[in-house]
Amino acid sequence: MELDLKEIATVGMVLFAVIDIVGTIPVMVDLKSKHGHIESEKASIVAGMIMIVFLFVGEELLNLIGIDVHSFAVAGSFVLFFLALEMILGIRIYRDEESSSASIVPIAFPLIAGAGTMTTLLSLKAQYQTVNILIAIVLNIIVVYIVLKSSAKIERMLGKNGLGVIRKAFGVVLLAIAVKLFAGNVKDLFL
Repeated sequence: MELDLKEIATVGMVLFAVIDIVGTIPVMVDLKSKHGHIESEKASIVAGMIMIVFLFVGEELLNLIGIDVHSFAVAGSFVLFFLALEMILGIRIYRDEESSSASIVPIAFPLIAGAGTMTTLLSLKAQYQTVNILIAIVLNIIVVYIVLKSSAKIERMLGKNGLGVIRKAFGVVLLAIAVKLFAGNVKDLFL
């Protein structure tokens, strides 16, 4: 295990783009208006726990059903690709059904720690040190908490156009990451 600031920064940016907490501010504001107060602490802690548990148990779960990490990483690159397309084009390919509670479902899961995040974690685990991924998860959860706490202020400050620009910029970054994950893992499928 080796701490690497470059890996932490890379993984952190990947997770930040996948979680897209800034891009989900309009969703958070809508959920606040529907359900009242959102428990930022609870949502952040639960999302962090889900990500950390899946980081350590996800690979064993895959082995149990006979899937190797490289296959999962290639599949994950497709998920990231479609998430990036959603962000860039402003379309919705996959939509979850709405829930009556807001802090755990749908905020902690699936908005923060959803299928895209879990797929990304295992894909990243195939390329990066676990300790660096853990640090990046913690840093992202701190950012998630701050954004959840101040979502109304951020929305007013950035405006609808500002949020759109940020979402599209992170979509392009995510698209490039999806291509890199695919290229880095597809060759291992045929060895």
